[in-house]
Amino acid sequence: MNVLFTFRIKEEQMEKLKADFPEVQFFFNKKADEVSIEEYEIIVTYGEDITTQVLDRATSLKWLMVASAGVEKMPLAEIAASGIVISNVRGIHKTPMAETVLAHILSLGRALPTLAEQQSRKEWNTKVRQSEIRGSTALILGPGAIGSEIGRLLQVFGVRTIGCNNSGDPAQFMDETIQFDGLLSKLPEADIVVSVLPSTAKTKGLLTECHFQTMKESAVFMNFGRGDLVKESILVKALKNGGIGHAVLDVFEKEPLPAESELWDLSNVTISPHVSSHSGKYIERALEFFTENLEKWQTGDRKLTNLIDPEKGY
Repeated sequence: MNVLFTFRIKEEQMEKLKADFPEVQFFFNKKADEVSIEEYEIIVTYGEDITTQVLDRATSLKWLMVASAGVEKMPLAEIAASGIVISNVRGIHKTPMAETVLAHILSLGRALPTLAEQQSRKEWNTKVRQSEIRGSTALILGPGAIGSEIGRLLQVFGVRTIGCNNSGDPAQFMDETIQFDGLLSKLPEADIVVSVLPSTAKTKGLLTECHFQTMKESAVFMNFGRGDLVKESILVKALKNGGIGHAVLDVFEKEPLPAESELWDLSNVTISPHVSSHSGKYIERALEFFTENLEKWQTGDRKLTNLIDPEKGY
């Protein structure tokens, strides 16, 4: 069995894989379009290097292990047609992303950006507007692995949590769960709206101008999922016209965010360059998913952890 890694991992991680799976031939840090791809049964990839041209040549490929949560940039229709098993590392981001979301919420509530600005001006001003999150309500779009971890942390701080997903099925660490079509009726209750939704046919453009008009004028909108959830023009209008109080954005319609974007200049926007999931433990966690599934694969078990339905995109 030949396994190709198309990204770099540490030397000690390579050696551990070889020791744990002596019957497997591993090939590391090889670009998918620069090797004899037809030799490999399994490819471990971040996903973006898997093109239709690569698939056409990968005649032995049976399993794509994607070391990221998003798969929307991959040729999913061709993968489905080829019958290739695809899995990802869904849930790998839950700890760093949940901690990032909580950090931003607490930072805004306790006015840390304002205090930092005052420090830069050597200004001693005790009249800083601060608040508590206890007793507030957070609406979480996408209460899956990441969203549920956000909910868990917020509930510790006494925040009521409402999950919103396509099915309306109950989600862990949500006091209530609603479907997408019930969103407009619940948004007026939310002090914080957090999206960690993936990019799918049902989530692209999900939030419209009407949704922002129903939010509280003081609401904090946070997008840590995908930038195509809402058009930038709608978001800018809501922020400039006082439709919402603040936005924390880690993802955007176009990335990198163009210098001419109005978002850069709005005082009620916090911008981060799609880094909320970054962690020094990322590869370590990704390999845990891979080794668990490789053990199953060797026994003929195809019920892998985090199987992706390529037709649905998740």
